[in-house]
Order: sequence, then C-alpha cells, then structure tokens
Amino acid sequence: MRTKIFSKSLLGIWLAVATFLLTELAAAFPAMTEAFYSQQIYPVVATILSAVSRQVPFSLDDLFYVGLIFFAVVTVVALVIRKIKWRKFLLLWFNSLAILYMLFYWLWGFNYYREDLNQRLSISESEPGTELFLTVFEKLVERTNESYVKIDSLRKSQVDLWIENSYQHLAPFLQIEYPSGVRRSKSITFSRFFAAATISGYYGPFFNEVHVNSYLLPIEYPLVLAHEKAHQFGITGEAEANFYAWLVCSQSQEKQLRYSANLYVLRYFIYEAYKLEGYTEIIEKLDERVKSDLRRIREHWLQLRDEKIDDYASKVNDAYLKTNKIEKGIDDYTGVVKFVMDFETDSLSQKRVIGLQGQSQ
Repeated sequence: MRTKIFSKSLLGIWLAVATFLLTELAAAFPAMTEAFYSQQIYPVVATILSAVSRQVPFSLDDLFYVGLIFFAVVTVVALVIRKIKWRKFLLLWFNSLAILYMLFYWLWGFNYYREDLNQRLSISESEPGTELFLTVFEKLVERTNESYVKIDSLRKSQVDLWIENSYQHLAPFLQIEYPSGVRRSKSITFSRFFAAATISGYYGPFFNEVHVNSYLLPIEYPLVLAHEKAHQFGITGEAEANFYAWLVCSQSQEKQLRYSANLYVLRYFIYEAYKLEGYTEIIEKLDERVKSDLRRIREHWLQLRDEKIDDYASKVNDAYLKTNKIEKGIDDYTGVVKFVMDFETDSLSQKRVIGLQGQSQ
C-alpha cells in the first residue's frame, strides 16, 4: 500500500519542511526574528525547559544523544535481520530526523537568524587598521597583567553566582531577557572524549543545558562557563558568545573572572598579531606569570588532544556552523577580536556599561 503524500505517517517531514521555510523567512528578516522569537518566544521556552533539566544532576542532552545512537543501531540491525522492511526503515529515519530538525530550531536554533551583535547592542564598528589594533592589543596586555591572580582551584558555585550577577547587571546592554530560566551547569558525561577533540564545553538545545568539560583548568573555567551561559541566553554565534563571556567576566569586580576573561581573549589577539611589526615590543611587556599560564593551558590541551578526533570534530562543527549561516564556520571563534576592537573604540558603549555598573553598586 502506497503512502499518501499528506498522510499522518509523513507529518514529521511536512513539519520540518514548514520549519525550513520559516528559517529562510527568519534569515531574510532578522529584526522580526529578534523581536518575536529571540525576545518573546525563546525566553519562555528556556524557562520551561530549564525548569525540567535543573531537577537532575546529570546531562539529559547527553542521555538523549546516547538514545539516538541506540535507536540508530537497533533500527539498522532490525533492517539487516529483516525484522523491518526498507520502506518502513526509511520512513522511520526520515520522520525521526525531521522531528529532530524541527525541535532544534523551535527550541533554540531560530536565534541563529537574529540581528547581528553590532546592531543588537548598538556598538559602532571600528575602522580597520594595524595601528589601532596594536593599540588595543597593548591595552589588553596591560589589563591582563593588572588582573593577574593565581588560580589553582575555584569554588564553582561561587563562580556561577558571580557570573549570574554580572549577566543580570549587564542585561540591558546585552539585550537579553534575564533570567530566561535557570542555568545549572553540568559536566559533560564523556568529558575525556570531548577533551580529545579540544572541546571545553557545549550547550544542549534540546533540554536547555549548559555543559562544561571536567578537564578544564580552573583558570579557564569562568570564561568557558560564561560562554556556555551566553548560548543559553540565545546567543548562537561563537564569536558573539566569546564577546558576551569576555564582557561579563572582564567587567566583574571579581579578579578571578577578569583574569580568566582577559587571558582567554589575549590568546586570540596574539594569534592575530604575531606576524605584525610591533608585536615583539608589546608581547615583551607581558608578565612572566601570564606567559606561564598561557603555556600551561596550551600544554594541558595538547596532552589531552587526539589529532584524528580533533580534526573530525572540527570538520563536523565547521559544517554545522556554516549550515546555520555562520559563513566563517569554526573560524568564527576568532571573530571575538573584532567585537572587542569595536567595543574598545566605542566610548559611548563603554559609558553605557559603566553606568550599569554604577547602578548595581
């Protein structure tokens, strides 16, 4: 018996088609996406999902992905031993993938098509130029030196509270609906495997969960946690999430947060600057203790890294980001340099942030 084109058995596929058409509409009208989905619908979704996921100490997203793998194996085995026919097998797979696609976008993914950061936060774009870049780079080196603090251990609950307070105070500038749920951080179930792919954390959209790799060094933890919390607030782009995390931590009164943030972003500036004339003079001003921490982080992840797993994970992540119209793919992470440059050269934006800090004190 042939399946009718509009039968119930194809409902998931048709819903996915409708969702795809809406993503194209959302991409064409980012202001509309910002106003209706990101500012109205998503905060409600985040509140409901996080109310559920916060009740359990382990990752529901990790469990969900394991369930998907189990489903794939069982259905393939059933096909091989002829427990199900090809037609039913394909229908089951297409419907399952279609439902996953639909859920991803309605639960979080439409945020990929909101207004870009400069428009959203009203930050003017800086004029490109080597001299200006080196000026900001030198300023960042000085701030990193000033914020240095030895971090060998942290009270994670305290760090979480500090970051939450900073997000709450800066919410008007960051254009986020605070609180948008509860961001209970969880360790990645398979942290060692993720560490082999040099993945320090991830956000789970299906259950609105913030995940942090248990192999993170304490010195990295604040910035990575703030980054994943940015995703939970509906910030999809990696460069934007990096900027949110940097701003939230660097503007905190807590030195541990400021140092973690400055050290993290400094690595991206060093990568962009090392071929430029004037780089050597600036990097020589870097405190030896800061240099030691940079080496420690690098050596730590090199020991954990598996080249094949890392390369494969990078390709998958690159394809995923480009599919969601992040044109730079994994190179988007380095885009935080531009956003930091924009903020550091926009005195009005800095005054707005300082004003919010004054109100919180």
